[in-house]
Amino acid sequence: MAVSACVVLVACACGADGAKEDTDAKPSRSSASTGAKEPSATPSAAAGTESPSAEPAGDQPAPRTKEGAIQRYEQYLHALGNEDIDTVCEVARPAAKKAQDQGLGPCTSTYAAVFQMISPAQKKALKTATVDPQRIAVRTPDKIEMPVEAVRPSATFSENDLGSYTLEYLKNDWYITD
Repeated sequence: MAVSACVVLVACACGADGAKEDTDAKPSRSSASTGAKEPSATPSAAAGTESPSAEPAGDQPAPRTKEGAIQRYEQYLHALGNEDIDTVCEVARPAAKKAQDQGLGPCTSTYAAVFQMISPAQKKALKTATVDPQRIAVRTPDKIEMPVEAVRPSATFSENDLGSYTLEYLKNDWYITD
C-alpha cells in the first residue's frame, strides 16, 4: 500500500549512524512540546503549548525502559492519526533525516503526503492505538523493535499499511531509526 511505502521510506531509511549525529544538534525532548494534539505520558508533553523551536526548560530524560519506548511510539501513532506533523517528524527525526539525505525530501512534505494516504478510519484508529508490551522485542537496553503486530488499534493494520519500526534511545529520548 502507498501509505506503508512512504512511511517505510521515511522511517526505515535510517540506521543508528546518521541518527546519533542528527540528534546532537537539536534538543532531544522538543517533540513533546510541539503542540501535540494527543496527551502523552512523557513529562514534557504536558507543556504542549511551547513553540517547536523552544528549548523545554527543566525536562528530565525520557525513561530508558521498554515502557518509555512504548510511550514514545504511542505518541508517534497518535500524532499520525491527528496529522500532527511536528510530533511525527520529531519522533521519526533520525529516520526522516536519512531519508531526506537519500533524496526523499523533507520530513514535513513527505509526511504531509503520507497523511493524505491514510484512510479516515485508520486515522481514527491511530488516535487511540496502544502497544502490546508482550509483542515487542527488546534487542538491547537502547534498541527496541516495534512490530506491526504489537499495535492494538480499533482498525486492522498490516505490515503493508503501517510497517514495523525500530526505536533507539538517543540523547535522552526514544526515536524511530529504522
